[in-house]
Amino acid sequence: MRNAQYRRLLRRDDGDDELNCGDGGGADTFFGLRVASVFIILVGSMFGALFPVLARRSKWLKVPTSVYDFAKYFGSGVIIATAFIHLLDPAIEELGSPCLDPKWGDYPYALAFALLSIFSIFIVEIIAFRWGSAKLASIGASHDPHGHGLGGHASHGPETANQAVDEEKLRDDSASVLVHNPTGFVVDSAATKILGIAILEFGVLLHSVLIGLTLAVDEDFKVLFVVIVFHQTFEGLGVGSRLAYMDLPRKYSYVPIIGALLYGITTPIGIAVGLGIRSTYNPESTTASIVSGILDAISAGILIYTGLVELLAHEFLFNKEMMDGSNGKLIYAIGCMLFGCGIMALLGKWA
Repeated sequence: MRNAQYRRLLRRDDGDDELNCGDGGGADTFFGLRVASVFIILVGSMFGALFPVLARRSKWLKVPTSVYDFAKYFGSGVIIATAFIHLLDPAIEELGSPCLDPKWGDYPYALAFALLSIFSIFIVEIIAFRWGSAKLASIGASHDPHGHGLGGHASHGPETANQAVDEEKLRDDSASVLVHNPTGFVVDSAATKILGIAILEFGVLLHSVLIGLTLAVDEDFKVLFVVIVFHQTFEGLGVGSRLAYMDLPRKYSYVPIIGALLYGITTPIGIAVGLGIRSTYNPESTTASIVSGILDAISAGILIYTGLVELLAHEFLFNKEMMDGSNGKLIYAIGCMLFGCGIMALLGKWA
């Protein structure tokens, strides 16, 4: 998308094209293939997001744990590269469009919106964790966000009445999940888990809809189409692997599937909408540049925060299993992450 805009600007500089900042229409070539792209990308996106979720739940499909680990760490790299290469950089270009008032160039608005997004997500999560901790305290448990157990009650002697946790009550509580590990019992609020994945999904879905709209009307359709097929599949694997590893009460077991389905349909919906308004929608117009630039910047902030804090920090720095594990395991995980980041960053050359 970004490179296509550069090529159009170069043509304008050569006098071959005129700057069109109005409502005009987008390209209408390869209409049949554009329609087919709705279904092709739907299949790729659905496969990427749903396969990890369904495979982990399947009793007959025995997928090795190493495959899930690869998808999880690969997906983390994909999400981080998406934030910087596919969202933040295009946002800077869109809000620097020659169609915009020169005042938009007086301040780095794209970076400001991304910064606002990062701190907004941080504040929302702080509030959510405080609410979850208060709820757990009300039933006699304490919560360590780094996964170090409940109130230090683990295996150093008999528990007092105040330290004992009613495990059955926690298991039955639809707002919490009880997970056993070698250091004791860790309770995580299902609401905060759902909030975390919802934040990730929100950022990805905004991006996916904008991709679909652009693909429907962009004149460099063929190259963009091929790149987006891979882009959406890889990004789907990243989102799907996170959804697959959500430990939720049975009452919320549908949440990962709903999340995967939402991811799968957003880009096709964007393409369909773009095709429907192709005679009036101009992705280079003043309004489109402002709206897509702001949304891309906000999405970039969401994915930067999620990728660096929720994925990297929690998967590596705050993960006792990773810190105490073998060097080979750590190198493999980091290698998978860098591979995913590199592949998605490379796709940024064309889209």
